[in-house]
Amino acid sequence: MKLLVLGETPQTVTFAQHWAKATGGSFVVLAPVSITADALVMAMKSENCDSLVGAATSLGRDVLPRVAALLDLPMLSDVTSVESREGRLTLTRPMYAGNVVARVRTTGDVGVYSVRSAAFGTPEPGAPEPIAAAALPRTGYEVLSLDAPEQTRPELTQARVVVSGGRPTRDAATFEKLIGGLADALGGAAGATRAAVDAEIAPNELQVGQTGKVVAPELYIAAGISGSIQHLAGMKDSKVIVAINTDPDAPIFEVADYGLVADIHQAIPELIGKL
Repeated sequence: MKLLVLGETPQTVTFAQHWAKATGGSFVVLAPVSITADALVMAMKSENCDSLVGAATSLGRDVLPRVAALLDLPMLSDVTSVESREGRLTLTRPMYAGNVVARVRTTGDVGVYSVRSAAFGTPEPGAPEPIAAAALPRTGYEVLSLDAPEQTRPELTQARVVVSGGRPTRDAATFEKLIGGLADALGGAAGATRAAVDAEIAPNELQVGQTGKVVAPELYIAAGISGSIQHLAGMKDSKVIVAINTDPDAPIFEVADYGLVADIHQAIPELIGKL
């Protein structure tokens, strides 16, 4: 068995190491530069790979299901662990906003998988290593340049600390001052609720939740967030959760390790001042 790894994040390599231990197979890593579904299909065929894995990012959610359809392979999304049970490759994935965890097997132990990066650490030293780096097949077009704004904060799904804000931040300038300011003071990333994104308070790439990004940092600060099921599905695996809200009955306090009943417009500037 052979696995092709779309190496957008280190966690996909960690998944591949666990997969190799469980199956006794090998894997190759492919750089994700300008990748398309057709290019991935070509790469899998040229490398004789049975399965494919990528991170559950915007890129992964776009191309991985397409590859599964083109190759008629089963697709498993948001995989959180992989192991061998009774001699079969067995994967786990959350369902129903994380309220149910399913153990899943595929026919022939092959498939296309998207990995929830927050569930996997960095690659393990001494674990199975990739046997090669796969070359990107020629697809009939050439990328001349890639333009993206410079990122001064850690990537949301990789950050050790995440500070997220909700609609009470009111506007984009206040969001950046409060949420961005506290995130910078802690060396972390800024996140947002869907309500804040829909109100154009925060950009879409900062959304944390079931329809956004899933994070599991060492510290998660939820500022002005009530704690909807959709949002909790994206952050409830955080190691330490701190909630700041004016409503003492807000659902977020049920999952928080520490809670502060206060106005974020007063509490956060004080926290930043102390830091």
